[in-house]
Amino acid sequence: MVSSLDIGFAKTAPSRDGLTILLQAAGQPAAAQAEVDPQGVLSQAAKVAKFSGKALKSLDVLAPHGASADRIIVLGLGSADKLTAQDWLKAGGAAVAKLRGVEKATIHLDAPGVDPSAENAADFALGMRLGAYRFDSYKTKKKSDEDEEKTGKSVKVTLVTAEAAAAKKEKAVTDAIAEGVILARNLVNEPANVLGPVEFADRAKALEKLGVEVEILDEKDMRKLGMGALLGVAQGSVRPPRLAVMQWKGGKAKEQPIAFVGKGVVFDTGGISIKPASGMEDMKGDMGGAAAVIGLMHALAARKAKANVVGILGLVENMPDGNAQRPGDIVTSMSGQTIEVINTDAEGRLVLCDALWYCNKTFKPQFMVNLATLTGAIMVALGSHHAGLFSNDDTLAARLTAAGLVTGERVWRMPLGSQYDKMIDSKFADMKNTGGRYAGSITAAQFLQRFVEDTPWAHLDIAGTAMGSPTDEISRTWASGYGVRLLDELVRANYEG
Repeated sequence: MVSSLDIGFAKTAPSRDGLTILLQAAGQPAAAQAEVDPQGVLSQAAKVAKFSGKALKSLDVLAPHGASADRIIVLGLGSADKLTAQDWLKAGGAAVAKLRGVEKATIHLDAPGVDPSAENAADFALGMRLGAYRFDSYKTKKKSDEDEEKTGKSVKVTLVTAEAAAAKKEKAVTDAIAEGVILARNLVNEPANVLGPVEFADRAKALEKLGVEVEILDEKDMRKLGMGALLGVAQGSVRPPRLAVMQWKGGKAKEQPIAFVGKGVVFDTGGISIKPASGMEDMKGDMGGAAAVIGLMHALAARKAKANVVGILGLVENMPDGNAQRPGDIVTSMSGQTIEVINTDAEGRLVLCDALWYCNKTFKPQFMVNLATLTGAIMVALGSHHAGLFSNDDTLAARLTAAGLVTGERVWRMPLGSQYDKMIDSKFADMKNTGGRYAGSITAAQFLQRFVEDTPWAHLDIAGTAMGSPTDEISRTWASGYGVRLLDELVRANYEG
């Protein structure tokens, strides 16, 4: 991979580059200008290699004498009449993987049978940025130049298209989204000894430079508010909790905001109900929901979204200290409802219930969406290709589903109901924090629903999608940044002036 990209648009190609990439739709020839393929060798090479332009397949040839590049790569797009924004995104990710060992490259986006819009071109550039991402901040030895991936290179890329001027404007939007996704990925990838609740809150505070209003509530503030559920989780750690409250005011002055709440457990040992040692290192990513929310707020502010948006992060560490809460303890939430803690490893919902209640009472939003790496049960149900969606509002659920189809960050709606709600009734308190082994992701959602009242609400269980999900052309690292593009599309398609 490359370490950095300088991506620009032009109507015509530079006079010479080390690498030229052409796009080809299925069943169409590559768009080879005379200066790129003066001897017309691409058609013969494609015939020999049986290359037909299938999606994300490529043909790599040494350029013939007199060509304007040293190498020519033809990248397949698939059927021209079926291309979506997601296809252009993945094509960009596939293209960036071809930039090994070059300092300058030209990519021709216009191709026979394909008429890319400015939005398509910007999506291609976004795919390149996301596909180029890597996290190696803690590696003291980088891969050498002899390595086949040749890292450490800064590559200047020119995207050639007739829509260059308009694409440049659209790229300003997709650059903001890319920055939000990369922020989320960086936070999830960071080790927990570096990123605690205070440090995470500082990252939220840094959004002030983009015009986001940020307030950080400390332990004393939360105690005054009665956030006994969140504080109960935090009490086992020497690292103090924080509640980060971010406001982007890009809409009309008196318009109700929309709200997003993220679970930010910076490390989860399980507490006294301690997790098995195997794989526990992955629990540095148990703040993937909070990472998505801060990434979203960055994206919205950077692209000057015309909406009023609130983002709230509940930031704690769950540790098995001598002061940690025990199974059987009863805590009082900010809502006044009492909770019997059956399992201290079902801690995320305890953090979220106080954050949701605070959000609802303080801001009276149009709706609330919370994101959390909440349950392993959702991975049993859906694997790593969909996030679980639970909602009390059909319109909000439908809009989230539609946004997932556009961005490829898919959700699948799961049931809620009184039968499941009874499973978290407690003998000793108003409720217990887990309903047992069966329907685990559903009973977790039922728990959260008790803290939203009548406000339209959706819960996204992203345990299978935020970290350790299958890699693809635009996500090649452990942390995916899931949720940033999904929620940006939700806002852009439905809630901007």
